[in-house]
Amino acid sequence: MNLQVVLKGQTCDLTLKNPVIAASGTFGSGLEFRPFGDLSKLGGICVKGLSLQPRAGNPSPRIVETACGMLNAIGLQNDGVESFLKNKLPRLPWRETAIIANLYATSAEEFGQLAARLADEPGIAALEVNVSCPNVKAGGAQFGADPAMCAAVTGAVRKNAPRKHIMVKLSPNVTDIALMARSAEAAGADSISCINTLLGMAVDAASRRPMLANVVGGLSGPAIKPVALRCVWQVARAVGIPVVGLGGIVTPVDIVEFLLAGAAAIQVGTANFMRPDASFALVRDLPWVLADHGVQTPAELTGALVLD
Repeated sequence: MNLQVVLKGQTCDLTLKNPVIAASGTFGSGLEFRPFGDLSKLGGICVKGLSLQPRAGNPSPRIVETACGMLNAIGLQNDGVESFLKNKLPRLPWRETAIIANLYATSAEEFGQLAARLADEPGIAALEVNVSCPNVKAGGAQFGADPAMCAAVTGAVRKNAPRKHIMVKLSPNVTDIALMARSAEAAGADSISCINTLLGMAVDAASRRPMLANVVGGLSGPAIKPVALRCVWQVARAVGIPVVGLGGIVTPVDIVEFLLAGAAAIQVGTANFMRPDASFALVRDLPWVLADHGVQTPAELTGALVLD
């Protein structure tokens, strides 16, 4: 069975040995998960969001378990792009597995600077542009909710990283996600990843206080899978570039559902918190599920949803 997936972009393609990508913010730099599986077996690793300068993130508590999911308000804590390139990237299996850098910035200009810094790094296979983080006060949600701003950010990254595959990560917290996807495509995106977390909150009735110090955060996990599937289906019908689906994927059957809705590949997020070997287990078990569906490649299922 051939699990290879090629995300054919407008400017740059991205080849994955299989459709399973560990999602940003749920897999650290990747190094933290080495005790639980062989990183080189994954289709890709989307590393924790990177900014030009180190970020402390939001105050604690920053994670709350909810029914069928979790809320997080980490606030994109990271050591900065220079520390990642010096201390972490060289230790990742970037020759065997696609390493995707997730970018966070507070302006289109800053996104462009970050892209320029990564443009010539051979260990970085693609850039995922985070226009959709709902729990940071600067930037974040506003880029993912305004088509013009989304296009400006995407264009700045495209201009400064002309030889990298550009993936734009979209928010479900919008009126029309298809419109956002088209704006990113028009500005030069090679692929779309969706969805990021839904905006939510949790309340402690006993103390009458919010359970997150940030009050609101991003809801993820199986609870959001129906929303994610709907968004993937809408985006896949709206654009001509590949879609990478994420949101509540736990089992290989979940992967099949996202492929049928139009995804070419998927990302695994909250499941990595549920069991740290989740992404590795999905790679291991996916061939059996594909065989049960009578196909030899993931591409045979992409967009094969029966509507009549």
